[in-house]
Amino acid sequence: MASLPLVSIVTVNFNGLLHTEALLHSLQKISYSPIEIFVVDNASSESLNSLQVNFPDVVFIFSNENLGFAAGNNLAIHQVKGKYTLLLNNDTEVETGFLEPLVELMELNERIGIVSSKILYFQNPTMIQYAGNTGINRYTGRGFTIGYNAIDSGDYSLSCQTQLAHGAAMLISQKVFENVGLMAELFFLYYEEIDFCERVKQAGFEIWYCGASKVFHKESMSVGKESPLKMYYLTRNRLVFIRRNSKGMELVSALLFFMFISYPIGFLRLLFKGQFSLLWAFNKGVFWNLFHHAIFENQVLIKL
Repeated sequence: MASLPLVSIVTVNFNGLLHTEALLHSLQKISYSPIEIFVVDNASSESLNSLQVNFPDVVFIFSNENLGFAAGNNLAIHQVKGKYTLLLNNDTEVETGFLEPLVELMELNERIGIVSSKILYFQNPTMIQYAGNTGINRYTGRGFTIGYNAIDSGDYSLSCQTQLAHGAAMLISQKVFENVGLMAELFFLYYEEIDFCERVKQAGFEIWYCGASKVFHKESMSVGKESPLKMYYLTRNRLVFIRRNSKGMELVSALLFFMFISYPIGFLRLLFKGQFSLLWAFNKGVFWNLFHHAIFENQVLIKL
């Protein structure tokens, strides 16, 4: 029997010691082998000494500054040795056999570049957060997650091609990094995996959803479920994504949709709720785009 390919598992930590520890305990119980695990610490104020002692086989990478999600993962991707790399949020936990179906899909179809697991809410493991995505509409800049908040009754158990992976758990082929490069670091938080997926598809790779693999997501534990930081980057990066991935009438339409529909609705909703810190962050995210015209960066290709 042929040996299974090495999978490199990468997670990024920022002041999430307890969540990262729970994830590492979860990964100790998985049935797949061989794996290597990397934890990138984004200049946390918490010490990870206890993790280094308790998980001696894990490779720890320490950044001197908070680089964000994309750049944090990219630090480890430069060091991975696996045929596949699994980017896994530190606020997730996994089923024992979650990895085998992901790898099996990759091995059966060499055109697949990324596979994402079914994402369930950790606090309510019968409810789905992600079971695929319809993609971003070029004319509105909006997208929809398949299965969002549905009960996991078996309707989303099959695997299928989809438009966007979920950044909380996505297995990426080494071929993608060689041909497409790394995630764009200018996003810092949010939309980086969506932008990455668009580049992956443009390079001719497929993206798949794997209904047989389950990952449980605690969601937004690092930045808060409704925080100014989250609001700022979601708003800022929605516009950055549109500007990077649309052109011509698509770009004009998406920007007009945002400015005359999404922006007024968002502004008034936050204003009437009295959520002034979120309103300030919302506006800050919009105005960032008015004064920053350089939204493209050279992509680093990873070669074997």
